[in-house]
Amino acid sequence: MPAVTPQLVKQLRDRTDQPMGLCKQALDVTGGDMEQAIAWLQQQNSKMGVKREGNETAEGRVGVYFDNAAKKAAIVELRCESAPSAKSDPFIALANDLAKAAATSSAADVASFLAEPFPGGRGTVQDRINDAVGVIREKMVLHRFERLEGGIYGGYVHHDGTVGVIVECRGPAAQDELLRDVAAHIAALNPPYVTVASVPADVIDKEKALVKAEIDADPKNAGKPANILEKIADGKLRTRLAEMVLTEQPMANGLKYPNTTVGAALKKAGLEVVKFTRLKVGAVTY
Repeated sequence: MPAVTPQLVKQLRDRTDQPMGLCKQALDVTGGDMEQAIAWLQQQNSKMGVKREGNETAEGRVGVYFDNAAKKAAIVELRCESAPSAKSDPFIALANDLAKAAATSSAADVASFLAEPFPGGRGTVQDRINDAVGVIREKMVLHRFERLEGGIYGGYVHHDGTVGVIVECRGPAAQDELLRDVAAHIAALNPPYVTVASVPADVIDKEKALVKAEIDADPKNAGKPANILEKIADGKLRTRLAEMVLTEQPMANGLKYPNTTVGAALKKAGLEVVKFTRLKVGAVTY
């Protein structure tokens, strides 16, 4: 039976990132067997998650991952109990690890994903979460995830971690900096539609009606020819659509992309946006 030395405790601590006292206890219980001690720690972390099951998880972080060589991407929303924990390095690493695992997963929902083996690790995806629970000592919940494949991807996570975006394009090659800037634009402005063609007909009709009412109410338009009023209406409609359609919006970073819409910036790079996924911690829809 190996002696439970400080060196052995530190080795277990380095492998699991668990508290030193708990590592010492694990080795004592398992007679100094490293692998059994790791399994014992996983059991304790799982029990901790059960004990905290009723706690509210109102804070959290979005994690994104993409691999343009493999044409895979994923985005996850991971929740915890407190804002300091959501900003901690172990929690950030967990969110990123889950996004990477989700990109190669075949799971159709969160429950199935949690039961899958964690890539390159020991145990399941849920075990990976439980390991972080043991470090941070808070309840953690993978609230949702989305997997994308077959396109060219870019991603962005806001500095506080509460908003993240994955954008998918088609084209000959990825442009990492541009796609990150587009994803950051989406994170900031949250456009409801990708292109004008994707705007539902009833929404277009509503906007046209609002434009007509605005023109009719302006006394300056009285007596103007129908063709002039039509041009005014078209211009106002384009302006209104630019507020809700990604490709029509001026790039948020105007200094870097002066007088350039998102669609024009992508077209210049040979790219065409297909879709995007924007997650915000605590948001009901995305």
